[in-house]
Amino acid sequence: MAIQPSYGNPIARRHWRDTLDQEVPFGSEEYAATLSGEQRDALLRIHPTESARFWGATSVQDKNMARLRMGDVVLFTGQNLVRGIGEVGLTFRNAEFADAMWTPDPDKGSWRNVYSLLSFRHTEIPYSEIWDLPSFNAGDNFMGLRVLEGDKADEILQGLGIGTVTEARRKLARDAEVANAIATGTRVVPVEGVHTSTAAYRRDEREIQVLRAEALLVNEYKATLTGVEVTRLRTPSGITDLHVTGPDGTEVIEAKSSGDHIHVRAALAQLLDYAPHSPLPADRLSALFPVRPAAKDITLLHRYGIDCLYRLTPHTFERIVAPDEARMYMRKIWAGVGIS
Repeated sequence: MAIQPSYGNPIARRHWRDTLDQEVPFGSEEYAATLSGEQRDALLRIHPTESARFWGATSVQDKNMARLRMGDVVLFTGQNLVRGIGEVGLTFRNAEFADAMWTPDPDKGSWRNVYSLLSFRHTEIPYSEIWDLPSFNAGDNFMGLRVLEGDKADEILQGLGIGTVTEARRKLARDAEVANAIATGTRVVPVEGVHTSTAAYRRDEREIQVLRAEALLVNEYKATLTGVEVTRLRTPSGITDLHVTGPDGTEVIEAKSSGDHIHVRAALAQLLDYAPHSPLPADRLSALFPVRPAAKDITLLHRYGIDCLYRLTPHTFERIVAPDEARMYMRKIWAGVGIS
C-alpha cells in the first residue's frame, strides 16, 4: 500500500480536481493517441467504460512506483487528513499520457509514473487516527510518497477499517474454490495456492469500503477516559481497538458497529485472541457497542468474564460488569497461563 501526498498545494489540488474528482476519458482521441496499444488494451481490460481516475508521480519516485501492484491501497493525504482512499489498477510509465492530464513540474518534470484506480472513495480521516496505531508517531505529516508493505500496511488497513474490492473478490474466489472442491470430491487447495487472475477484474459500481462506525465509536468512548494511558496494541492476532492502563489495571477493549449476535460473537473471539499478548496481564476485557446487546448476548460475554460496554446517549456509556468469579476464573486463560 502507499501513502500519497496529494492535496497540500495548489498544483496537487488542481490535479485532484482533474483526475480524482472526475474520471478521465482515456478512450477519447486526446488521450488514446498518447497510449501504446499494450497500455490501452490493459486499461480496457480493467476499465471497459474507457474512463478511470488517475494519479501520477515524477521520476524521483521511479523506485517506489515500481513497487506498487494492482489492488494495493493508496491513502491520498493533505492538510492533516486522509482525503481519499483508492485501489491501484494499472501502473505504467508514459510521459506523453501524463502530460495530457497534468502540466509537468518545472523542476522535476513529467508525472510520468501513472496509475489508474480500480475504486476510490472520498474520506476525511484525521492523521491522528494513523498516529494512534502502534507503528506510527504523532506529528508525522506523511511528506513524500511512502510505500508500505507487510505488517505496517496490514496495520493501517485494519486500523482504519479498510476493505478493498480486490480482497472481496479474492474471498469470493476462495469460496468458489472450496465449494467446487467439495462438490467434485477433489482436494481443497491451500489458501496460498489460490491466485485470482488480475486479468479477470471487471470494474463495477462498488466503492472501496472504509468502515468508520467503529472508529468513531472508539474515539467517542476514548474521550470519556481520564487518568489512564490509552494506546492501541499490535498483536500477532491483529490490532486492539483500545489498550487501557491505569490505577485499576490493564483493560483490552474491542469495538463493534452493531450489538447484533454476530458482532458480539466476533468481539468475544477477538478479545480472547488478543488478551494473551498484552504486555501486562489483562485485568479486564470489554466489548464496546453502539447499543445495548440482547440479554442472551450479554450473558455470553459474561460467561467468559468479559464486560459489556454500550453507548447510552451521546458521550455517555454504560458498563455491565461481568461476575467477579467468572473474570477471576478466566484471567489465567486470558494470560495464556499453562497453555502451550
